Amino acid sequence: MGQKGREIAKIDHKWLVKELSTAYAFEWVVHYYANIAASILSGHRTTVYSEIFKKAAEGELGHANRIAKRISELGGEPPLSMAEIEKIAGFGKVEFPKKRSDTSGYLRVFLKMEQHAIALYNDLATKTHGKDLVTHELAEDLLSEEVAEEEEYENMLKE
Repeated sequence: MGQKGREIAKIDHKWLVKELSTAYAFEWVVHYYANIAASILSGHRTTVYSEIFKKAAEGELGHANRIAKRISELGGEPPLSMAEIEKIAGFGKVEFPKKRSDTSGYLRVFLKMEQHAIALYNDLATKTHGKDLVTHELAEDLLSEEVAEEEEYENMLKE
């Protein structure tokens, strides 16, 4: 981001880069686990759910890329190692169901992740409102997507 772009963001850039780095790391964690779920899922309707998780993995990677761009615009650098990503993601240990055919169990894991993302982006949108319009708009956009994804997982669990 250019000088004027940084100047109009009336918020502590160091704090903001830290918050965005947490969001970036979390999106990478979800991307990783969605990709793994798509590969190891077995049983009834495997192809359907594998495609759902592949699409989710792509979406989360897209979120991470958008966040990385914003971090860079603010003069920061996203986490550069997987060890750092795991450390700052803020989600905790992910445990998949023991039975690879437990699609409901997988859906519950990803529903919990979406709910975590909703809280994360809601907090970021609230804290940047009126202070950094660019980050605020990004947080609102990602929040909207995560809310829609949460509803999709909830609806799939009702099937």
